[in-house]
Amino acid sequence: MPEIHIYTDGSALGNPGPGGYGIIIEWVGKGYIKEFSRGFKYTTNNRMELWAVIDALEKLKKNPMDVLVISDSKYVIEAVDKKWVFGWQKKNFKGKKNPDLWKRFLKIYPQHNVQFQWVKGHNDHPQNERCDQLAVTAAKEMAIEQDTYYEQMAQKA
Repeated sequence: MPEIHIYTDGSALGNPGPGGYGIIIEWVGKGYIKEFSRGFKYTTNNRMELWAVIDALEKLKKNPMDVLVISDSKYVIEAVDKKWVFGWQKKNFKGKKNPDLWKRFLKIYPQHNVQFQWVKGHNDHPQNERCDQLAVTAAKEMAIEQDTYYEQMAQKA
């Protein structure tokens, strides 16, 4: 059984638009529960979903940890569980969105024993609902950071 449970959610108001993510990290049986959130001026929902998972894994100080990531993001979960991201990596993410974040994910992911569990969003799952609140609040009130990579790509498009 994983000793760390990570709950994540991402949000973008307008998609693209101001965005944020929320994270809850729980060390099962230790009474350790922490919440985190960040907001960005201009980004997408999928970037926030993925960035939340990356940030949470990067916050773990011991390696390797047994981790269960609980998310409502099929984008993130299916890319890993169906091993698409590893095929994208072999092709250097040619034609794929968010290569900067996927490359960052692939640096931290192998350091832990990570499993994913999908939950339906907005379905009264307490931690998912709380992460959604954190993400939306971050998008509305804390959207001060720049998602530089995304903004540069958006200008080129």
